[in-house]
Amino acid sequence: MINKLTTGVIAVAAVVAFAFTAPEKKHTDTFNVDTKATTANWLAKKVTGEHKGGISISKGTLSVDHGKIAGGSFEFDMNSITCTDLTDKEWNGKLIGHLKSDDFFSVEKNPTAKFEITKVAQKEGTNFDVTGKLTIKGITNEIIFPAVITMNDKAVVTVAKITVNRTKFDIKYGSASFFEGIGDKAIYDDFELSVNVVAKK
Repeated sequence: MINKLTTGVIAVAAVVAFAFTAPEKKHTDTFNVDTKATTANWLAKKVTGEHKGGISISKGTLSVDHGKIAGGSFEFDMNSITCTDLTDKEWNGKLIGHLKSDDFFSVEKNPTAKFEITKVAQKEGTNFDVTGKLTIKGITNEIIFPAVITMNDKAVVTVAKITVNRTKFDIKYGSASFFEGIGDKAIYDDFELSVNVVAKK
C-alpha cells in the first residue's frame, strides 16, 4: 500500500515538474516582403522649403510566432532614390546626384541601407512600438517608432512614419548643428520615412 502510494506521488510530482520546465514549442512563420506592393517615401525639410521622393525596399522578411512578430529585417536600395517634387529634369538630376554623393548617403560605397527589428511591443489593438537597428552608410543606431500592424494567416501589413536624425549616420551637410552661420541654407537634421510594408507567405 505504501509502495503504491509512494509511486503515485512520485509520478504526479514528475508530471508537475515537466509541466513547469518543458520549453514552449515555437511555431514560427516567415513572411516575405512583397516589393511591388510595398512603398517607402521620404520627406526632408530645409529653412526655405522641402523635398520629397521615394526609395525601394528591395527585400525583407518578417518572423511571426503565434500571431506575434518575433523579428525581421528589411533592405533599402539606395540607388533607387527618387525625387517627386522637382519637375525640372536637370534640377531633379542634380538633387538625386547630390543625395547619392558623399555629402549625404555615399551610395557608391554603401548601395544598401538596412533595418533589423529587435522588439515589437503592442500598445493597444493594432498600434505597436517597433524597436530596431537602422544601418546607413555602415553606421548602426537604434530607433523606436510607432506603427500600425495588421495581420492574418497570409499577410502582414505595417504602416509607419519614422523620424531619422541623419547626423547620427554622419550626414552633416547643411546642418546648423555642426556649421554656424549658414542661415537660410540650413537643412534640418531630421527627415521622415513613411513606409507601407506588405509581407506575404
